[in-house]
Amino acid sequence: MKKILKIALLSPIILILLLLAFLSIKYSPTYVYRTITMNVADVYDYKNFENRVIKGSENSFNFEEKLEEAYIESVFDDRVSKSGFNSFDEWAEQSQTTALIFIRRDTIVYEKYFNGFSRDSYFHSQSVAKSFISFLIGAAIDGGLIKSVDEPITQYVPELIKRDPRFEKITIKNLLEMRSGIKYNTDFLPFINIHAPWNDEVIGYYHPDLRKILLEELEVESEPGEAFEYNNYNTSYLGLIIERATGKTVSKYLEEKLWSQIMEYDALFSIDSKESGFEYMPSRLIARAIDYARFGHLFLKKGDFNGNQIISENWVVKSTTEDKTISRDHYPDWLGSGCKHTYYSYQWWGNTNCDSTFQFFANGNLGQNIYIIPEKETVIVHFGNSLQYYNSDFDLWNVALQLN
Repeated sequence: MKKILKIALLSPIILILLLLAFLSIKYSPTYVYRTITMNVADVYDYKNFENRVIKGSENSFNFEEKLEEAYIESVFDDRVSKSGFNSFDEWAEQSQTTALIFIRRDTIVYEKYFNGFSRDSYFHSQSVAKSFISFLIGAAIDGGLIKSVDEPITQYVPELIKRDPRFEKITIKNLLEMRSGIKYNTDFLPFINIHAPWNDEVIGYYHPDLRKILLEELEVESEPGEAFEYNNYNTSYLGLIIERATGKTVSKYLEEKLWSQIMEYDALFSIDSKESGFEYMPSRLIARAIDYARFGHLFLKKGDFNGNQIISENWVVKSTTEDKTISRDHYPDWLGSGCKHTYYSYQWWGNTNCDSTFQFFANGNLGQNIYIIPEKETVIVHFGNSLQYYNSDFDLWNVALQLN
């Protein structure tokens, strides 16, 4: 009886060890270690990775300041009330908001930091980084290094054809619009609601050689240009194309085309490992909140920043407005289908209203947003570390509709 009990107690341990050994062989010991020790991604993850430095401008433009703090905080009354709190400050603390900035017509009307963060703090972009990678594709097209978004990705990554000829049908535009048809596993472990270790979000985030994954392991699952599927590998392929087209790291090209032009502070971009040296394009750009606001202001002004055309107006418009030729049937139901709905363009999200106005935004997990309201000439930046009391998909949409 004791022997049976001993075997019963040891069996789960043996199974776990076997699983860890299998994952180490398939993905690498570094991947297993990161997955176990870091577990769920948060805004401090960049401290656990090697980071490249992106140098800011020596002559950055500074916004004027005319604060309207009481008014701006009042437009969050509905969110505060729904969260069950008695004041804006209580909501900001409990929602783990870290930064909130409003810029209207070139003027800062609100800039506050919470929960131990300040203007000089680093803010983890999460998927807000995707919009910066899209910017770089536009910059490479402006500079003639990429011909157009209609080029097949195999123009820059030709070795994919040998693995599967279907890669040749995938265009840069398909990657930008999250409609590539590339297989993406989103499995969770049963009963405990944690990403499975073979979940592609986890693999892409923690693997020490993401180029190998992109070049040797990914598969085409469905026809490109059809259904929308939010897939981080799309953004990673865009980063690989930028590398191939420019001959530079994404960090260096981002410094050249954006940071050294308009940004006040240095930034960081986490890489998968020293050996691979590949930035994690979908989400590990690290910058100051006010510089994220500058990026939003650049797009509000259609690529013009203080008289300098940093990116072409055509790219800004294409990147951020809805392509109405794409059937709503290609999008999941939760994005809506009436006159008020959410769309996805070139690594930017957008919200349409029934009065024909729209807003567009860069969106990241845990409450990271750069939200642009064209008709009100306003940019909102919200950063945080939780979605418990902040609805990243809808709260700023509601705020936008309330603003004067």
